[in-house]
Amino acid sequence: MSFTTAIRDTLGSPSTAYGFWLTLPGAGVVKTILRSTVGSPDGGFSWVLVDAEHGLISDKDYYELNNAIGSEGASPIIRVPWAEEWMIKRALDSGAHGIMTPMCHSAEDAAKVVKWCKYPPTGSRGYGPMFAAHSLPRGTNYDEGADKALTVVVQIESRAGVENVEEIAKVDGLDVLFIGPFDLAKQTGVVRGGEEHEAMIQRTLQAAKAAGKKAAIFCVDGADAQKRAQQGFDMVSIITDVGVLAQAMAQQLDIAKGKGIEGNKQRDGY
Repeated sequence: MSFTTAIRDTLGSPSTAYGFWLTLPGAGVVKTILRSTVGSPDGGFSWVLVDAEHGLISDKDYYELNNAIGSEGASPIIRVPWAEEWMIKRALDSGAHGIMTPMCHSAEDAAKVVKWCKYPPTGSRGYGPMFAAHSLPRGTNYDEGADKALTVVVQIESRAGVENVEEIAKVDGLDVLFIGPFDLAKQTGVVRGGEEHEAMIQRTLQAAKAAGKKAAIFCVDGADAQKRAQQGFDMVSIITDVGVLAQAMAQQLDIAKGKGIEGNKQRDGY
């Protein structure tokens, strides 16, 4: 019998799936953030990106973070350092509700990721989920539901990825195409926020929609996230944990010094 997750439920509804980037390996940090939105009239976060690619998080942190996030009613999505079978297996066996892999350049790349996320006969994932269900409600039949309930996400963040995006989006078992706007600009040599950059973002959005898949994107702040949600992105990250810490500390220091916060610029980074 299958089961569901917070990210699956939200992506299956008309609502935008809002999440944030976790780069610090602290269960207390992520639970504090998730609990801060409990009173939101429109609901809180449905997912958290656990960043093991660029963050200070490694696979020894996965189990604790997955359980902390899952216990707060959100889905932990682990971004592994690279699209490697053993890395994906470690993340899933520790209780991730989904996997994100960087730098998907082709349909073949995406198909491999899907294969590594699914048990035989669909895929080649090795069996051993002793701890995987701990981030899910008690009584969950993990074995029977994992292939359908876990979310597979690849990042489109290169010129090859955009050129092949229509074929990537058609890969069976792939759920979400996630745009990494910073790498997309750097890898293609275009100005981030410029016309060519935006055209690649919109092409990826349309390819996902045409193939019946979900489109997602990294945003630098709430205003950026609102714009992307209005454009039709299904899954939107609003900010990073370190971005919030740095911005809030700087603002409060300015207030303490009598400077106020009126002159603060919009965020433009991680």
